[in-house]
Amino acid sequence: MRTLLRYLIDQREISDYEAFRRSFQEAARKLSKVEENPPLAALAPARATFEAWYYGKRRPQPDARRVLLSMFGYNTEQLWTHVPKGDLPITAPAISTSSNDGRAEPGMGLPEMRRTGAMAARRAMDFALGAEREQVGDEALGFLSDEVHRIVEVYPRTPLSQVWEDLARAQDDAFRLLEGGRTRPSQTRDLNFMATVLSFLMAKGSHDMGDSKVAMQQARVAGFCAKAAEHTGLMALVDGLKSLIAYWANRPEDALHYARQGAVNAQGVRGTVSVWLPGLEARAAALLGDEDTVRSANRRSEDLRDLVVPDDLDALGGLLTYPEIKQLYYMVESEVLLGHGGPELAERAERAVGGFQNAEDPNWAFGDEAGARCNLALVRLYAGDLDGVADAVRPVLDLAPSHRNNGIVVSAERIRHGLSRHSVRSAGLASELRAEIANYEPVRPALPG
Repeated sequence: MRTLLRYLIDQREISDYEAFRRSFQEAARKLSKVEENPPLAALAPARATFEAWYYGKRRPQPDARRVLLSMFGYNTEQLWTHVPKGDLPITAPAISTSSNDGRAEPGMGLPEMRRTGAMAARRAMDFALGAEREQVGDEALGFLSDEVHRIVEVYPRTPLSQVWEDLARAQDDAFRLLEGGRTRPSQTRDLNFMATVLSFLMAKGSHDMGDSKVAMQQARVAGFCAKAAEHTGLMALVDGLKSLIAYWANRPEDALHYARQGAVNAQGVRGTVSVWLPGLEARAAALLGDEDTVRSANRRSEDLRDLVVPDDLDALGGLLTYPEIKQLYYMVESEVLLGHGGPELAERAERAVGGFQNAEDPNWAFGDEAGARCNLALVRLYAGDLDGVADAVRPVLDLAPSHRNNGIVVSAERIRHGLSRHSVRSAGLASELRAEIANYEPVRPALPG
């Protein structure tokens, strides 16, 4: 595959390793002065690393990404897009590669001004994170905390490609501060809290891309940081994430184990994570066909909802909270996986979809809406309502490839399998839907096509 990075390297005639290394080192030296980051000046890829980048086999680490962005003006996601042979890239650069180094020019348009402002803020944040050589200051932690809050809020609402690089960089910042040994005990706890949240989201991102192995590795890092932060709610949340990863990877026994392990860690926790864990248990049990466990877990989830006292995780929101509409979505899914339908479940499935209709609602997430729609489609399929199936799933099938994450793809596949087994399978509309879903999964789940 010829990536945009390879195209630009060839265009500049620096495909020879030594030529590329010299160009990269010069960009790193300049960037190190702007960011006041001396270690960056010495950064240079090994020959094997350069070749892996050139042939699109490996992506760079955060520091190298910043240098490549400075060299070419494109971010990592753009640099790793496919460029057909002979074609010119049409992707707009993430930043200008002109010599003004991001300074505003007279007459600059609003998008460019915002981009310049974002770049300046990032440089200021890098300065604050590294300026205090003896001890990390509260301002540095404040910068990172603001970034954590922002990423938590936007993650479930935007395509992964729009937040992934910022997320990886924030996680790197948190680890860098922790490794520096310049924090007070209270700061160390706060940093471990933030590192847990960022690693949680990195794990979710790898899961969304369909890489359950890497996702579980990041989840284990999140678990380590949660223990270091001595935060029982976070420890339970990470167990829930492990259950979710295993569930979508079709490992229901593991999903059941992690959900129950999380419930043990959640004893005494009053936040909504305590409600999420039995919901996860019910879904895992449904994959195993264990109706008794599904019923008892869903009842326990309802009982715990009445006892909820929102905590610091709920205050962050995003994927760290478990609102009632998401609880309804999970409950419907556990029943659907058991093969149940009927008017009552259909009404609940419609309510779940309705609860995710408003994209302005803080609890809205495009993945949850898609999952709720797929569940409604299956309930209608069980009732033989093929037109209803098509109506429910159409917005899901119309999602751009960048929104088609692993969970959404698996949910759509359940509909395809259902259409193959149900009595309506010979209908023309059923055949059309099966064919469309068969081609639904993008080459790279959750990433631009």
